[in-house]
Amino acid sequence: MPTGKVKFYDEDKGFGFIASDEGSEVFLHATALPAGTTSIKPGSRVEFSIVDGKRGAQAMSLRILEAPVSLVSRSRKPADEMSIIVEDLIRLLDGIGGGLKRGKHPEPAQGKKIATLLRKLADELDV
Repeated sequence: MPTGKVKFYDEDKGFGFIASDEGSEVFLHATALPAGTTSIKPGSRVEFSIVDGKRGAQAMSLRILEAPVSLVSRSRKPADEMSIIVEDLIRLLDGIGGGLKRGKHPEPAQGKKIATLLRKLADELDV
């Protein structure tokens, strides 16, 4: 199977490109990503199969071999800042909880924002 590095990937648009080790550029669609993966970082080493698509070579059955190492060191936010964030999030979740008790789910856009906030908080606590 061919290998290469991800040159570019836009999660919102659902596509990107791989620079294969042979020197060619291969189209990467979101459907080729491994199950459960929604994005991939540029610089990731990948292995993939190639099919001829409408506009040239297209990657299929992608497998991530190595993700790039982040050069940014992560540091924790001060505890007093975190307490404010957690308290605001609790208030937000309380409001959603009330709606759920009445049988009303949050709007999709609001649900996505809340899920993003929860993931960021989890990442911050997991440093």
